[in-house]
Amino acid sequence: MTVLTTSAGQLAARSSRRAAGFRVELVRDWQQAVARWHDISPSTPFQHPQWYDAWYGAFAAAEGVAPLIAIVTDASSGEPVVLLPLIRRQQGKIVIVEFADLDLTDYNAPILGSAAPRDAKMARALWRSLLSALQRMPDAADLVRLRKVPVDLDGKPNPIALLDAAGACSLNGNLVTTGEDYDAWRYSLGRTVRKELERSWRVFTRDPAASFAIVTDTDEALRILSTTEVQQGTRMRSLGLNYILNDETCAVFYRNLVRDGVGNGYALVSSLAAGDEIVATLLGIRTGSRYVMIRISNAGEKWSSCSPGRLIIERTMAALHKDGVREFDFSVGNYAYKRRFGVTRVPLIDVSAALSWRGWPYALRDRAVRELRNYPRLDFHVKRLLGKPLSREKN
Repeated sequence: MTVLTTSAGQLAARSSRRAAGFRVELVRDWQQAVARWHDISPSTPFQHPQWYDAWYGAFAAAEGVAPLIAIVTDASSGEPVVLLPLIRRQQGKIVIVEFADLDLTDYNAPILGSAAPRDAKMARALWRSLLSALQRMPDAADLVRLRKVPVDLDGKPNPIALLDAAGACSLNGNLVTTGEDYDAWRYSLGRTVRKELERSWRVFTRDPAASFAIVTDTDEALRILSTTEVQQGTRMRSLGLNYILNDETCAVFYRNLVRDGVGNGYALVSSLAAGDEIVATLLGIRTGSRYVMIRISNAGEKWSSCSPGRLIIERTMAALHKDGVREFDFSVGNYAYKRRFGVTRVPLIDVSAALSWRGWPYALRDRAVRELRNYPRLDFHVKRLLGKPLSREKN
């Protein structure tokens, strides 16, 4: 059964049919979807309700973006199958359905229910039902494109990753698992890295006012976030890079996240300070024993002798390990500093499908790009011919 919405809270029964045992309802309001779902067990910290509260709260009214949340249940029993936090977005001449992301959500995934598919056959049936619902929307779309999708969801199979059309993403996650003994993990790092961290802490603490803290006061956390915005903006401008995180809507998103998440420990703001001067900042999110870093900044050249970026990461890891965190996720982007911490790369997948004739060329191109990634040498030569970057490794 497919039930479509024309506006928030209004379900249109005119386009309904039994399809592969799944009932797909498309709603425009995230809070309505959460109320219908009742219980959300996030597979990664990005699937936590507070992430989407902050995201939809900031972007729901953004130009060209419309929330589109798919609630999928078992057609016969009513059991929850998956909840998909999506948006409908105009991009050039076509309309795309994609995850609520806009380059802010590092891992996109369905929120699994008790009846989520566990094999490829049921995953394909779910996909067909979803595509059917999207094709019958009153507000038509041309392409569904789901990117940066984890294969494993907290030990459960991801139905999207079971699809035949799924292929390798150009991005990957970066995970450090420390185990119970933090000192043993530290000694597993290269001697040069370990000694450099020790030296950086000694240099930093020569200042009698030097301190590290994980901030628990919301007002103070918001003040430090403002410093993050300034420091990151200054750094990106000095590199001549396009920087979007400080635009008005993105800034609202991060402020929502910190304002509502610090008090309950979901959003974590760390700082290195020397008296009143903020030397480095780190913003992350946590669920249970997993912590993900999402924004980092430092005060620049004045403090470069103590490598404040790497130092705040290590100090935060040490503090959170004492509080039960065992998985430290450095998120997407293969930077040199992540390699120094001994990250393990976590594969991600993409999948796309045409919803109209206008979407077919884009779906075919997406598939060709995914297939090309299976042949690294050919991929290398094609990128070189097209003048594209040959590596995602960054310093």
